[in-house]
Amino acid sequence: MRCLTFLSLLLVLIAPEPAEAGERLQDRRHDLAYGTDPLQTLDIYLPADTGNAPVIMMVHGGGWSAGDKRNAQVWRQKVAHWTEAGAIFVSVNYRLVPEVTPLEQAHDVARALAHVQRTAPGWGGNPQRLVLMGHSAGAHLVALLAADPTLATQADAQPWLGSVLLDSVVFDIEARMIKRPSHLLTQAFGANPALWRAASPQAMLQPGRGPILLVCSQLRPHSCPAARSFARAITSLSGQARVLPQNLNHRALNAGLGTQGEYTRAVDGFLRQIGLWSGLQGPQAKRRQCHMTPGDFAQSRPCH
Repeated sequence: MRCLTFLSLLLVLIAPEPAEAGERLQDRRHDLAYGTDPLQTLDIYLPADTGNAPVIMMVHGGGWSAGDKRNAQVWRQKVAHWTEAGAIFVSVNYRLVPEVTPLEQAHDVARALAHVQRTAPGWGGNPQRLVLMGHSAGAHLVALLAADPTLATQADAQPWLGSVLLDSVVFDIEARMIKRPSHLLTQAFGANPALWRAASPQAMLQPGRGPILLVCSQLRPHSCPAARSFARAITSLSGQARVLPQNLNHRALNAGLGTQGEYTRAVDGFLRQIGLWSGLQGPQAKRRQCHMTPGDFAQSRPCH
């Protein structure tokens, strides 16, 4: 009975949610293909005015075996917040375990990134002002691309401004798999040590990576320690990383991003610091622009 209850809850959390009445359907483009598989698709949400608009590309979670780009927790509050600010929001699907491995999923995300960068000018986006974001398993996939540029370059993707990782605990896959892994990790990563290493952001980490914002839940025992360990590894190799602990649970860190409050303001501050709003025109853009040095970023100095 407990397993059935958990399964029912999981289905509720990952199910796509239809649009509410009155939402601006003309500002959306759904199920655009970036590959040949039915799951290699993405949704685009456009602001009222486009033209050199920054782009935020979101990768959903779901334990590598579930989840969907149209889950309301993935897009609703984020779209409302960032399209109102003038950004384009992209929500990405990818193939799922067991049909593919997490490493192949990361290749899917890289293909989606390359597709968005190629096509963004056609829908008013600036491919040079792009941020990758992911939650849970999606955060792991984004972390893998952020750690090792090879995955992105193999897909003909270009560098992006930075990455926002929402509450992943699996940056060091090798260590997690050696120490009594959960059923979820065993299902996703199997028993092949070569895959563990190739799909481990910490093992594949290259020098000078970032900037990366690691959001972690203080309500989960392993979340912030894992984020801090990965951040230390990044900075030890001359990269840029910052940890943002929050007193929110795993679900709220995803669904609540974009609502008014300190959490959203902190993420907005990171986006300003890395230059997401640079190059825009008008009073709204001026309020969002910020010029930071690496020292400012490392010391978490505010952006004015």
